[in-house]
Amino acid sequence: MLPARQRLNPSIAMPARVGQPALNGWVRVGDDDTITVFVPKSEMGQGVHTAAALLLAEELGAEWSRVRLEQAPIDAIYNNLAAVVDGLPFHPGSESAMKNLAGWLAAKSMREFGVMLTGGSSSVKDLWLPMRQAGASARAMLVAAAAARWSVPATEIQAQAGQLTHAPSGRSVRFGEVAAAAAALPLPRQVRLKEPAQFTLLGRDTPRLEARAKGEGRAVFGIDVVLPGMLHATVKMCPTLGGKVASLAGAKALAMPGVKSVFAFDGHHGGSAGVAVIADTPWHALKAVGAIDVTWDEVVPAAAFDSRAALAALVRRLDDGGGFTYHSVGNAPEALAGAVRTIEADYTAPWLAHAAMEPINCTVQVHDGAATVWAGTQVPGLARRAAAKVLGLPADKVEVRVQLLGGGFGRRLDVDFIAQSAVIARHAPGGAPVQTFWTRAEDTTHDFYRPACAARLRAGFDAAGRLVAVTHFSAGQAVVPQLLKRLFGVPAFSFDKTTSEGAFDQPYEWPAARFEHAAVELPVPVGFWRAVGHSHQAFFKESFVDEMAAATGADPVAFRLALLQRHPRHAAVLQLAAAKAGWGTPARAAPDGAKVMRGVALHESFGTVVAQVAEVSISADASGRKAIRVHRVTCAVDCGFAVNPNHVRQQMDSGIVFGLSAALHGAIDIERGRITQTNYHDYPSLRLDACPVIETHIVPSTAHPEGVGEPGLPPIAPAVANAIFALTGQRLRALPLTLV
Repeated sequence: MLPARQRLNPSIAMPARVGQPALNGWVRVGDDDTITVFVPKSEMGQGVHTAAALLLAEELGAEWSRVRLEQAPIDAIYNNLAAVVDGLPFHPGSESAMKNLAGWLAAKSMREFGVMLTGGSSSVKDLWLPMRQAGASARAMLVAAAAARWSVPATEIQAQAGQLTHAPSGRSVRFGEVAAAAAALPLPRQVRLKEPAQFTLLGRDTPRLEARAKGEGRAVFGIDVVLPGMLHATVKMCPTLGGKVASLAGAKALAMPGVKSVFAFDGHHGGSAGVAVIADTPWHALKAVGAIDVTWDEVVPAAAFDSRAALAALVRRLDDGGGFTYHSVGNAPEALAGAVRTIEADYTAPWLAHAAMEPINCTVQVHDGAATVWAGTQVPGLARRAAAKVLGLPADKVEVRVQLLGGGFGRRLDVDFIAQSAVIARHAPGGAPVQTFWTRAEDTTHDFYRPACAARLRAGFDAAGRLVAVTHFSAGQAVVPQLLKRLFGVPAFSFDKTTSEGAFDQPYEWPAARFEHAAVELPVPVGFWRAVGHSHQAFFKESFVDEMAAATGADPVAFRLALLQRHPRHAAVLQLAAAKAGWGTPARAAPDGAKVMRGVALHESFGTVVAQVAEVSISADASGRKAIRVHRVTCAVDCGFAVNPNHVRQQMDSGIVFGLSAALHGAIDIERGRITQTNYHDYPSLRLDACPVIETHIVPSTAHPEGVGEPGLPPIAPAVANAIFALTGQRLRALPLTLV
């Protein structure tokens, strides 16, 4: 197969900087020896800026202390190929020609027509080759410039720690001294990348480049943007999903101090309609928006929607069958019909909000037939497109300046807030920049939610107690069709691999199996949420694997290992987690003396295999109710080559804490089309005093890096639920986990 087109030179030459020539579209080398790395991914706490810079700096032979970062401009060479290829609906174990061809075509297409995207735990995987190739190419150009300067063979020159050295003559020169000459050379046709044994930066714990700025409060997130003459806006959106503004009386608000404008706006790209206030300060805007007398048009399909009734309807949908089959092995229905014994269980998971620490915000200035957008976004190209569309401008007249994100989790893959902010900025007097911000309540009640889902799993056993078949049928909304419709106007369709991911794409060697999903249309806006379908399908699948183990009287770890005979990588991860957790030995009692038991889960997502063992006790909370306490989580992970092991451990911590928040507390309730939760008091995140000790063990590997931003999340809910069963005999099959 031919590779995707080159990803080194952008379609538009990099902006010239005095004393900082660009050697390709990914790196500048300054005459002061600074190395500026262009990173096309958004930094939202996952450490991708540092990881990306490490990839390039390693191959370049740069001195790490000289490395600087700059957000890459919007260009096709930065399009994310890996996320799209990984999103194709093939089983990971498939090695068919069709899968290889589809992956090649997707990569080629995305290089030309794709999007810059940070998501799908794909950033390092996507950048692994282009950033290393960019570094190696720049190194070759620097070496060639030094060779010409000294009239010596390029093969005799070494590049290391920012220096070019010719050992036979004892001469050396700094990168910056030959950067200009190197930039005038053509790109080398081929470069040789380092072998892992040659790495001096990759594979070692490295602090984040932005860590000090964050610790000292100097880092600039979207909400920290401050511009000369900047105004502030806030919004009140229709509380009923899909509702509009019928009328507003804004005279009182307009007369308040500091208020510049009061007006209604429509929803764009799936966003909600509402009213806005532009004022001198955030406080003035907040006070004024509360004074607007607005009447809502709530005669919409969602007005009668109730989440509890809808979740019950999803369970009833499981009775009808007829879903799309994503994967099958043998004839599972026939095998179940002939089984001596069968077990069956229904599982449910609710809608969830993203609840990122930084609430939605965006700053836009519209002036002289052009616009500038300052925002934390995971899709800068789509953000530019959205702003240009509502402003009636060509895309090249809109500049997007990506800021640090105070959490994304998939919410900032949508661009409704970008379009809304652009519409609001159009009302600013004198073309002043306007920062639009949402309150936490508006953020929580106007999200694109993780879909609710219900699943029915069945297993059959023969007379000897051996497993003969498994079926897994789920029902719920599909994210991708909604997202494509609101972003691109693509007609709705029902097929969506993410609905069944975490179920059909797992490594277990089932004797016979069938995995189906029925896409159900509901008037709830849904979007990508951290780990997407894996976030709930892992809970269904790994809880039921434990139910199968219990039905046969097998140890949960041993039962899983018996289904992984041809998957040594997965078995090794499971065995490592079990060994490090002390599986098979008594767990230490909780600080209050309560009994502690362990539960285990194994899951593959985004190319990474994670096993977790959770140690859990039950105690009474402040109100006397039974409370689940998670004391320790032992995590083992095989993510391929760990570019920065420090980041891998941090992301496992993050995924586990985020997953525990959802497992123990997370639920969005909808009554008469309105979200009932508004803030952290009724949609809580895990508190510091409830956070367990987390130990992460990374399996050494030289394989291609895989994702780490999301894979730590899926196993934690079933690991906790399985520990509760071991502790109490009670099988919890609904999220969030609630004891009775």
